[in-house]
Amino acid sequence: MVQTPEKADTKLPPSEHEFAEVIHRLEAGGSMLPDTPENLMQIIGLYKAYAVPMDFYWRDLLYIAEQVFLDPFPFFKYFLPQEYLNRHNHYAGDDADLRVWRGQATAHPELLAFMKKGETFKMPKLLHHWFHDRINMEFAEACMRAMLWHRGMGGKFDPYLDTEEYKANADRAIKAYFRGNPLMLGLYQLFPDMFLEQCRQMSYYSNLGLFWEVMAPVFFEMSDIYDEGGFKGVPDAMNFLVNGIFAVAERPIYHHVYIRGECYEIVPKSKGFTWLHEAALPYVEAVFYRTAPFRGTKSYNAQASQVPVDQKDFHYGILYADVFPVGTAGIPPTLLMQDMLHFLPQYLVDYYSKHCRGQDDMLIQLGVSFQRSMYNVTSAVIQALRTVLLHPLDDEDPQHLQANREFYESQLNRFTRADYGMRDAARLRDIQSQDYR
Repeated sequence: MVQTPEKADTKLPPSEHEFAEVIHRLEAGGSMLPDTPENLMQIIGLYKAYAVPMDFYWRDLLYIAEQVFLDPFPFFKYFLPQEYLNRHNHYAGDDADLRVWRGQATAHPELLAFMKKGETFKMPKLLHHWFHDRINMEFAEACMRAMLWHRGMGGKFDPYLDTEEYKANADRAIKAYFRGNPLMLGLYQLFPDMFLEQCRQMSYYSNLGLFWEVMAPVFFEMSDIYDEGGFKGVPDAMNFLVNGIFAVAERPIYHHVYIRGECYEIVPKSKGFTWLHEAALPYVEAVFYRTAPFRGTKSYNAQASQVPVDQKDFHYGILYADVFPVGTAGIPPTLLMQDMLHFLPQYLVDYYSKHCRGQDDMLIQLGVSFQRSMYNVTSAVIQALRTVLLHPLDDEDPQHLQANREFYESQLNRFTRADYGMRDAARLRDIQSQDYR
């Protein structure tokens, strides 16, 4: 049974937290995002618009990790071969391990149509690439590098990358990849750590690819359910994500490389690394919260403590982002916003046409909606963690309910810290108002 706010108030006194209203909403089984029809429409529309490019991201990430690997000149790593476009998603299609989306297992039709003509017209793939009329894989790589840089965030996958077993597996793959290339083998002998670090990066390509292989069908299915009238409010959408997290939590995370037809298990499936602990939670922490200061948009004075001393205090993710379309590769959200613009459902196009200050403002509005949608995803993660670590929402024990409240408050405290300007940067207060556009 989902606890109502009124029932919660009879068990515990009102919270005195800065975001008490949000705390009470979470205690009632809700989201950090207010439950309004407009919010529901925005987040579901953005999940759909995100899922289509994500269907390319995960396929290309795995292609790079498994096939491109340590190519010193990977000029064509974004040119996805047909084999990977046809690759069956493990969570869609008739042969799915767990059918999350009722749609097809191969690449999404809207993605394939866009790859043929882009924003312009049908032309050779290389010209689309040069004109930047394509899916922006640079965004996906920026997310991967954020995970690689913000290491040590729990789980067993990341520590494994420093073990002797991993180094031995990587050594076999590196030597096999450069077999017959004395120059590269010689460089490997001279600079083994450089090659090993590149191999670790490839392992994170695989990690993120396997993570997004799950999320794409989840978002596609949520879009279909909304179109069918299945979601009645924001909590419904959040709970679908919570249930999805638990359904796929044990999905294996691994890294295999295919060299001349032979598979090299750099991170074997047998290690038992799982989707929730080794991919999902590190992703949320690294990408939603932390990332890094956006280059080329603002000058930071580290000596004046404008940049945190510790990486754990970084607050440059989408939950804190000042959304503006600068349009450079140093602004990863802008690249994603441009990708999502191509796949907006018509109801969102109509909505933005009503509220935008012209066509050029649509990217801004899209980015703000995306921010709302990611606060809802973060709420699902918080609720899932509470389910695992603490007590049910309808628990009769006031001490248990107090423990839940302290957990929620500790999570929201990340948005109230005054140091480094975190409180000002956090958008939790902004998304409480429908006027945040």
